[in-house]
Amino acid sequence: MTPRSPSVNEELRRRSRERILDAAVEVVGQGGFEAATLADIARRAGVARGLVSYYFPGKRPLLQSAVHRLMHRTLAAALEREPRTEDGAERLARAIDAILGLAVDRPMVMRTHMAVILQDEGFVRCEEQQRLALLLRDTVERYGSEDVERDYPLLRALLMGAVVAVLLPGAPMPAARLRAELFHRYGLAWESGAPPDGGPPDGAL
Repeated sequence: MTPRSPSVNEELRRRSRERILDAAVEVVGQGGFEAATLADIARRAGVARGLVSYYFPGKRPLLQSAVHRLMHRTLAAALEREPRTEDGAERLARAIDAILGLAVDRPMVMRTHMAVILQDEGFVRCEEQQRLALLLRDTVERYGSEDVERDYPLLRALLMGAVVAVLLPGAPMPAARLRAELFHRYGLAWESGAPPDGGPPDGAL
């Protein structure tokens, strides 16, 4: 049998890692963080349990990488969907809608992610998070920011705060209201992005 080339091995490793990340989102989304085990994630991904530990030192960094990948892919798809646009305001509207949409569509995953990063261990930097950061920074720059180093962290904080508000147990804020507030802050038209059904909330315009 001819040995696999380094490029083929690299591609196989990449695919295995991505299957693990996808499986982590699925498993945590169904049963929550505490109930999920690395063995469960390995079974869902169709890989050996040891391979999960090879790529990720524990469940917490795996979850953060998995959710950052989910956010990056969701954001990238929203920004590049047809009709494609280079308009900075439209791209920012799409970014806001993409992240808020995850809070609505994947509440268990996003609530778990927020709870994990608010623990004492804090935020785990990884390549998936860096991809997400680059895309958000690019969005801020295209929007016309004169100080990306100031405005990117602010947008990130506002989006995180909006996600927490949507998911707050017992007192959630309606996503449409939070969207309206963010759109007002950035001077975006309600019709931009992917507006929810029903129009803007009363008093939002």
